[in-house]
Amino acid sequence: MAFQRARTEEQREIRRRAILDMASAMLDEMPVAAVTLNELSRRVGLAKPNVLRYFESREAVLLELLNHFLQEWLTELAGELAAGVDENLPMVERATAVAEILSRSLSGRTVLCDLFGAQGSVLEHNVSVAVVARYKRTSLDRLTTMAALLQKYLPELGENAPLFSLQAVAMAGALSAYSTPPPSLQAAYQAEPDLARFHLELKDSLKLALTATLLGVLPRGRTDPSPAGSEA
Repeated sequence: MAFQRARTEEQREIRRRAILDMASAMLDEMPVAAVTLNELSRRVGLAKPNVLRYFESREAVLLELLNHFLQEWLTELAGELAAGVDENLPMVERATAVAEILSRSLSGRTVLCDLFGAQGSVLEHNVSVAVVARYKRTSLDRLTTMAALLQKYLPELGENAPLFSLQAVAMAGALSAYSTPPPSLQAAYQAEPDLARFHLELKDSLKLALTATLLGVLPRGRTDPSPAGSEA
């Protein structure tokens, strides 16, 4: 891919989009830690200083992708919840269904989970205040969207919905690191099968964690409250 100098805002936006698309393609074939600015520059056909005209760092590129992937996921999650949760079921059954859908949906998006896992420890470093503040503002909008989705099917969550939403994506990021061991660890597991108990299947471990968290934050005064809006 070769570019001429971008002279208009439209051309600059095309250049930005090309950089993001290439970074996204790289994430399909390698973990976040392996994505470097040098390799991204080489693949997109730009000198590294030219890439830095559009994004101040590798982390800035990945933060923008994280917000984009998160928005895509939330759009799909709305349909998955609508198809998989009966709002007339008792609270515990609805909570179990929500945990099942969240775990299945997130575990099918390994790149998103990898980015979640790197967010606090890697991606929010080496970026300016302006970049991280913009990212956080957008993230708050995404968090509000996710909380509203969950409250539709679990109104009992109440003010705990945003916190649970944040915990859900944080757990997905943390647990994903244990579900995709590097080659050296895979070899160790093969050589000593007993060590493989440290390997966690993301969907199953996430479902267990989300179910336990949901049932822990839901009100305990009534074990089977009527769904919001129905008559007692």
